Amino acid sequence: MIRDFPLPDLGEGLTESELVAWRVAVGDRVELNQIIADVETAKAVVELPSPYAGVITALHAAEGETIDVGAPLFSCDTGEGDASGTAPTVASGSPAEPAAPAASATSASSAGQEASSDAAPGPNLVGYGAAAETGPKRRARRSALVADLVPAVPESSADVSAVEAAPAPAAASARTERPRSTPPVRKLARDLGLDLEAIDGSGERGLITRDDVERAASALSMPVPDDVSSLTAPGRIETPAETRIPIKGVRKHTAAAMVRSAFTAPHVTEFLTVDVTATMELLRGLRDDREFTGRKVTPLTVVAKAVCLAARRTPEVNSRWDEEAQEIVRFGGVNLGIAAATERGLVVPNVKAAERMSLGELADAIAALAETARAGRTSPADLSGGTISITNIGVFGIDAGTPILNPGEAAILAMGAVRRQPWEHRGEIALREMMTLSLSFDHRLVDGAQGSRFLADVGAILREPGRALTMM
Repeated sequence: MIRDFPLPDLGEGLTESELVAWRVAVGDRVELNQIIADVETAKAVVELPSPYAGVITALHAAEGETIDVGAPLFSCDTGEGDASGTAPTVASGSPAEPAAPAASATSASSAGQEASSDAAPGPNLVGYGAAAETGPKRRARRSALVADLVPAVPESSADVSAVEAAPAPAAASARTERPRSTPPVRKLARDLGLDLEAIDGSGERGLITRDDVERAASALSMPVPDDVSSLTAPGRIETPAETRIPIKGVRKHTAAAMVRSAFTAPHVTEFLTVDVTATMELLRGLRDDREFTGRKVTPLTVVAKAVCLAARRTPEVNSRWDEEAQEIVRFGGVNLGIAAATERGLVVPNVKAAERMSLGELADAIAALAETARAGRTSPADLSGGTISITNIGVFGIDAGTPILNPGEAAILAMGAVRRQPWEHRGEIALREMMTLSLSFDHRLVDGAQGSRFLADVGAILREPGRALTMM
């Protein structure tokens, strides 16, 4: 039996995902829950397991393609037949339906088709939510592919006569909605900027092959003349070449979140320059401490601990505004967000219950989050539920800025670079290690006095780490 696997709802309320990479190819045999693809949601890259065991018969999307939730992702021959022992008939653009209800089975989330009430439920994978309705564009594209491979099955005798009476050219024109090709060939054409509809297929039944695309690309290429100036009219200024990058994935989500935050929460930013010489001396001393051997304790670790302690004294910074309920929600613990720059864009995973952790535990948790984020494997759970955040712009040599709040949070602290510079110390000018802190907060939740008190507490701990004992 050929079964289609629709892209599931990954539990984030999203409507689409980008296919990052296939882990299988057509013809491969897969086991139940074997990873078959990596897909990128608006927040993270997720490994997608197979709900079936069998042989992959078709891949319905190319790497880099955006897929609607509920749209077919791949097809698998499970080796099962219907009750009569005959293979099920596949209608264009529809999942396979067996002749006998007792042997029928469908995926837990179908691609826009309803299973019969007698159908046995398919495998239920942990983390897969209810399927969204298949997008019309995706259905139309796939129906064109399937229609070329399997003739449509009429539902009544009247439909049979209508099919027999229809001329062959009309049937062929109905299948020209999308040129026939494989996902890798479609990706190659897209990368080369070619329109598949303008390419004649040399494969079986008009299939467009890789050679067809490469020939079309070669025909369009032209030698560059030695005198490039002959291509430009006298006095005309050439427009610089441009590169267009699709807005999708993490960057698309980040852009939408930042716009929503900037135009919803009234931002206020305050700055404080702190002498962190004592903190840097503490960190240098911890390198020789056996308890911290192998642990990456950095200024960020100390700032994280200071934020947790200061938030206890000023709980307004650890809250959110519930517009619908017209309530201020004050969090009982600190899920500390740590902004991380990755190849796919900015993500802010958070350390759960950070206020309960020691300095060493915080160091381990932050290092683990950073490593997972750089690898693109941050889980949706780590990206949700944050209550207050830190962004370390100092690693880029930046001193200060005006960070934008994560939606649903009341405050975000930016820590600048640590610099040695002249500073007044005990009545004299001395070279001290300095850092500038930038605190942005939602003025609906935090007024100026509360924001200033919180920032002053963080600065006091960094100036004299022993002050942390007075805040516990």
